[in-house]
Amino acid sequence: MTAPAAAPADSGTRTSGPLLLGIRHHGPGSARGVAAALDAARPDAVLIEGPAEADALAALAADPRTVPPVALLAHAVDDPGRAAFWPFAAFSPEWTALRWALDRDVPVRFVDLPAAHTLAADPTWGDGEGEADGTPRTDPLAELARAAGHQDPEQWWEDVVELRGDADPLAPFAALAEAMTALRERDGHGGHPRDLVREAHMRLRLRAARKEFGDAVAVVCGAWHVPALARRTTVAADRALLKGLPRAKVALTWVPWTHRRLARRSGYGAGIESPGWYGHLFTAPDRPVERWMTRVAGLLREADHPVSSAHVIEAVRLAEALAALRGRPRPGLPETTDAVRAVLCEGSDVPLALVRDRLVVGDALGEVPPTAPAVPLQRDLDRLRRSLRLRPEADERALDLDLRGTTDAARSRLLHRLRLLGVDWGAPAPGRAGTGTFRESWRLRWRPELYVRVAEAGVWGTTVEAAATARAASRALAADTLGEITALAERCLLAGLADALPTVLGALADRAALDTDVAHLADALPALARALRYGDVRGTDTAALAGVATGLADRVCVGLPPACAGLDPDAAAAMRDRLDALHPAIALLQEAAPGPDPDPSPDPSAGGEPAGPAARWAGVLRRLAETERTPGAVRGRAARILLDEGRLTDDEAARLMGLALSPGAPPASAAAWVDGFVGGTGGGLLLVHDARLLALLDRWLSGVPAEAFTDVLPLLRRTFGAYEPGVRRTLGELAARGPGTARRPAAVPGFAAAPDEERAAGVLPLLDLVLGTEAAA
Repeated sequence: MTAPAAAPADSGTRTSGPLLLGIRHHGPGSARGVAAALDAARPDAVLIEGPAEADALAALAADPRTVPPVALLAHAVDDPGRAAFWPFAAFSPEWTALRWALDRDVPVRFVDLPAAHTLAADPTWGDGEGEADGTPRTDPLAELARAAGHQDPEQWWEDVVELRGDADPLAPFAALAEAMTALRERDGHGGHPRDLVREAHMRLRLRAARKEFGDAVAVVCGAWHVPALARRTTVAADRALLKGLPRAKVALTWVPWTHRRLARRSGYGAGIESPGWYGHLFTAPDRPVERWMTRVAGLLREADHPVSSAHVIEAVRLAEALAALRGRPRPGLPETTDAVRAVLCEGSDVPLALVRDRLVVGDALGEVPPTAPAVPLQRDLDRLRRSLRLRPEADERALDLDLRGTTDAARSRLLHRLRLLGVDWGAPAPGRAGTGTFRESWRLRWRPELYVRVAEAGVWGTTVEAAATARAASRALAADTLGEITALAERCLLAGLADALPTVLGALADRAALDTDVAHLADALPALARALRYGDVRGTDTAALAGVATGLADRVCVGLPPACAGLDPDAAAAMRDRLDALHPAIALLQEAAPGPDPDPSPDPSAGGEPAGPAARWAGVLRRLAETERTPGAVRGRAARILLDEGRLTDDEAARLMGLALSPGAPPASAAAWVDGFVGGTGGGLLLVHDARLLALLDRWLSGVPAEAFTDVLPLLRRTFGAYEPGVRRTLGELAARGPGTARRPAAVPGFAAAPDEERAAGVLPLLDLVLGTEAAA
């Protein structure tokens, strides 16, 4: 792409009029070109495409604590969720122009349509993605690339702008302005409908700047807008386009941004394919390919891939050869990627995916100074995270907390409070958080849009604790189901929101008193029981919650047996799962409130022990296990729980199985009982070690009529298919031996039938020495 060194002002360069520099957002070649053009022209003022209200924030870009990528964030004061971003990377031409002006004390102005109009307009008027990118409907790069005979607009742009240099810094801008003028004339504007309004505002701001500074003004804007700014119009015509625009009260600030959010795949309309690669091109203009291959080699070595200096040299040679064969001025991203795959990754796409994610896109996270404007809630969050040494990071990382420590306990409370506010900086790791133990695991990842979530949450309070307390109380009063309130009570205890608990527990008691559905009560109890454990490590007072939970458990114990009568298979399976959740919940209640109830009358079904929560629950399970009207899946699971707890003898278990699998029992009901009794963890081992139960099951299965076997087969396959391969193999071997075999598999040669305690005691001195138990004793 070439153009004369001097051209009329309306074609994109400067003679006696303003200097119009049409750029591509986030292009390192454009950024270098802007810097060179500004150095050559030395304008008296610089105008930049961006919301007009950002003039007051421009000086913060010169703060040494401001590190791109960053973004201007504008949000409506009355509706913080209505927000827009204007991102800037180090290689963004607008950022380059801004820093050029600030470093030389040159006045700088933002000239785009004010955010007050953008955020007040109909959402369909914007791009729908949250970022004010101003992308035209016509893709000018695609059109120009097609005209030049290229199918890939990105590759064409790299060839003509990013990978070449010009002796005259103004030449590329003149050529781009001429090309954009031709496109707009051909398509009759062809841009987004809002562009006409935005360009009218830009022209008005340009006129005001020329009146203040004269013609020595430089404008840095998207190349698509250059013909509109060069076109001569009247002030009245431009003001007419702006007349009647809605306006909202807005607040603006700088927020950190990430390279990943600059990528097109994130949904950003003006995004680029490779932010990390473009950042590299901007910071390494000399020998970029050699430096890139060195970075790739370092990344692969960190991931334990064997990469040598010879690999790097060969990869550089291959990239240069590919560029020559493809007629490109220098190796671009396709050539370097092909060379990395062939040489450094040895043809594998697996390590190449790591390179693309970590380097081509990248996880760079910017920084802004603490003096940047922020809502009070954001300032309190920043204070808390600094005191707790929690640094926002774009890359996901694990955080393990020991709640016995003061700092880790405070970190846990903060993360749980933020989750209550909808600010999901951290997510509990599966299987670790929320168990009531002294350890928690989190996955932390800070995303720029969380700044908007914080602004939205600011309506609930000025501090994290106050906002989370108010939000929890509001959610408790608005909750529709008992389960919502119990889950909320659990989260309040996790977050240490003592001031919210009275409101939440009051709503919980009211809802529980009115709810007569035993299924709802049963679903709510596990969360309450878990919450009672939090006082052990977190120092939370759970006395009020204990009374609610105990009352709920009593109602479940009374109402569960009649609620289980006559259930269909699907409802019975759901009730069986409730038993699995209720049993550990009752055990937690017993631990939280040990000792007998105020009425210490013994429970006959529990062997005469005082009727505490565990004893009452055992009575309920025994009743379920022995009641014929209870569905087979529920009866079987109740019997299994009693057996595991030692409240059912082996003989009693064999009797219940014999009754459930008797010839008179319907095959479907018997199969459901089997699924309830031996399904789940440990069911296979129970059959392996109890020959009577296995024989009963084997005898029943052998006697199932052929016409019924097809109906029960899916349920049985699900039950036994969940066992470990070794357990299934052992069961098959036992079944193959037939009835009357030993209770256990054949003895292993060299092993006695029973342990020899005298010989076993001989290893104890060595174990004491290894474990240090002798010294400890």
